[in-house]
Amino acid sequence: MTRHLAQIWRHPIKGHGAEPLGEVSLEAGRTLPWDRAWAVAHAAASVDGTEWAPCANFSRGAKAPQLMAIKAALDETAQTVTLSHPDRPEITFDPDRQAAAFLDWVAPLMPADRAASAQIVRVPGRGMTDSDFPSISLLGLASLRALSDAVGQPLSTLRFRGNLWIEGTAPWEEFDWIGRSLRLGEAEFVVRERITRCMATTANPQTGQRDADTLGALERHWGHRDLGVYAEVTKAGRIALNDRLELL
Repeated sequence: MTRHLAQIWRHPIKGHGAEPLGEVSLEAGRTLPWDRAWAVAHAAASVDGTEWAPCANFSRGAKAPQLMAIKAALDETAQTVTLSHPDRPEITFDPDRQAAAFLDWVAPLMPADRAASAQIVRVPGRGMTDSDFPSISLLGLASLRALSDAVGQPLSTLRFRGNLWIEGTAPWEEFDWIGRSLRLGEAEFVVRERITRCMATTANPQTGQRDADTLGALERHWGHRDLGVYAEVTKAGRIALNDRLELL
């Protein structure tokens, strides 16, 4: 089977929902447009919104599994985000100007023993990825199916908060791409490193409840906690669903 792009996802607010795309134009040295454009700093964070910061500063599914059941939609023109959750009313707001409304909305989803969400931060020109460089994540659907078999239940791609899901690879083939360049649609990438997974992947994105031992299965069967790779865009261009992936 030819390797091709099967899914595109962006996450407008880090750790708070995802939305599917059919196509997107990428820029060299940048994250996927509007991906992790905003992040939610918690009360114990040491961030001021002027530069990239590690994920430990932000509210996210690893510590608050209910956040994994949020769905998001971005209106790029208005720069508003609509969030929905099975246990909360839908909300549409401007993250730059209406953070208070969001903080009230999300408060019931945060565990009582965790630092409360305190502010929304945005670093101009830099998506708040988990990597310390502007990355786009690539993941293989075959690897996800292998892990699903090991866990004993189908696992949604949404557990892994990836950007680009590739069909037509062998399980874990993407690990062999580290240090290599590849072309997808009009864009080119260099693959930098594997993605080590956290407790967020144990939560069901439909319910926000932890129901799968993803990390234990990875360790038992493969001796690691990795799924997917981080890549950096080296040549700008448009990518779209079903575009062929070529190793260079």
